Amino acid sequence: MKRLILMRHAKSSWSDPEQKDIDRPLNKRGLRDAPAMGKWLAGKGYMPDQALVSSAKRTQETWCGVTSEIPDCLAEFQPQLYQAGPAAMMTALQGAPATAESLLMIGHQPGIGDFARRLLAMPPNDGDFDRYPTTATAIIDFKADAWSAIAWNSGTLKDFIIPRNLT
Repeated sequence: MKRLILMRHAKSSWSDPEQKDIDRPLNKRGLRDAPAMGKWLAGKGYMPDQALVSSAKRTQETWCGVTSEIPDCLAEFQPQLYQAGPAAMMTALQGAPATAESLLMIGHQPGIGDFARRLLAMPPNDGDFDRYPTTATAIIDFKADAWSAIAWNSGTLKDFIIPRNLT
């Protein structure tokens, strides 16, 4: 079995209108939500072996916040995940290290929400899942022995959480 932890980056700042999109950092809420999501993941036992993270500043800062609660997980920062659509995300997923049983992927909307829906055999009837807001995190399990064997419509949603529902 393979497990994908699919996370949208935390809330980013729009305070500098001249700043390039790829360079936007997290805002105060994002800096609070990322470690809170890491704590939730750790508390539920959703511990990734490896992470694939977009090269954008806000995804890297999200990663840093999450890993403050989940140590010992290596990340690859991948430029192809920056504003990637479902096809590019699937390519990255299928190329993930074979040794990883549980993989965290951090990306951007709208690609990440579309990717999540297309991966699932039965997407939930959930407005939050449809919107995939900042720091939204889905836990998706696959009956596969290799990441390269993952196919569309083959995943099972194990869990889904957004920051406002963290307890």
